[in-house]
Amino acid sequence: MTALTVHQTVRPTGFPAPEHFRFVESRVPEPSRGTALVENLYWSVDPYHREMMDADFELNAPLEGRALGRIVASREPSLPEGELVFHRKGWRTHSVVTPAETRRLPLHDGVPLSAYLSVLGGTGLTAYVGLTRVARLREGDDVFVSAAAGGVGTATGRFARLLGAGRVIGSAGSPAKVRHLIEQVGYDAAFDYRSGPVADLLTKAAPDGIDVFVDNVGGEHLGAAIGALRERGRVVRIGTVGQYNTPDTPPVVFNHADVVEKSLRIEGFLVRDYVDLQEELYEFAVPHLLTGALVPDETVVTGFERIVEAFLLMLRGGNTGKILVRAAGPGEVGGAG
Repeated sequence: MTALTVHQTVRPTGFPAPEHFRFVESRVPEPSRGTALVENLYWSVDPYHREMMDADFELNAPLEGRALGRIVASREPSLPEGELVFHRKGWRTHSVVTPAETRRLPLHDGVPLSAYLSVLGGTGLTAYVGLTRVARLREGDDVFVSAAAGGVGTATGRFARLLGAGRVIGSAGSPAKVRHLIEQVGYDAAFDYRSGPVADLLTKAAPDGIDVFVDNVGGEHLGAAIGALRERGRVVRIGTVGQYNTPDTPPVVFNHADVVEKSLRIEGFLVRDYVDLQEELYEFAVPHLLTGALVPDETVVTGFERIVEAFLLMLRGGNTGKILVRAAGPGEVGGAG
């Protein structure tokens, strides 16, 4: 059997391209004492990967990433063969893991496996932490979300509605995504940020202002939201995807006096500091998944050989909801799912 891994070969300037990656073949590794071999079934590609390509990822070495897989060989009693696990040694078809590097999946009946990388995974945990711990969302709060049609954005909109938010407003990058937000995700209003100045579009969508801004983009969106926030408004800074590929983007411009005069709070966080809330997320989200009140928003690409394609598609905004890659089944040809 042959294993495949993806390596980053150069540090890109601007948008990454297929030639910045290389697929490497090797023999399927054998687990050593205290480890187990996982055959991966689903892989996550995330915006933070782009930021890590600039300095954090080692060149010509397997890339890190969230993955779900089945243990197929084990030399560790706590990792029995057949068990489904989550780990971060993704971007490869097979991973050797230790108990400390894995998390057993609870596998709730009626919940699709892919959900453990979307609304029940790091994506959902980011949205949940942002609303419940950082924003400290109160019933009736009006919420604005940037990059609302992405994985975190769709989860944030759905969670905000379930947590009792007032109006939920989102921005996205196309009319089709705006329609999806309103017709499928449950946003009260949404706009295409490419159709005009964000401040004007936000004022039209939320003429009475907002209480919470969940920011995945930065830049013009952040400046517009600070102007629209009411007294004691909160900004949850999750990411700056609008600048990952354009490092020369001018700094955000806003009225700094607003922060003081309206007693605003601006706070960022890293979801890795909140992994202890994983079970709480399950307790909140799983019942809603089972009743249909919560639906995972996912774009699934089939075939590990398309993982780089999926990553680049996500960076260009070609996905709706969380983008995942799944292993092709026997006789299955890779293609968008």
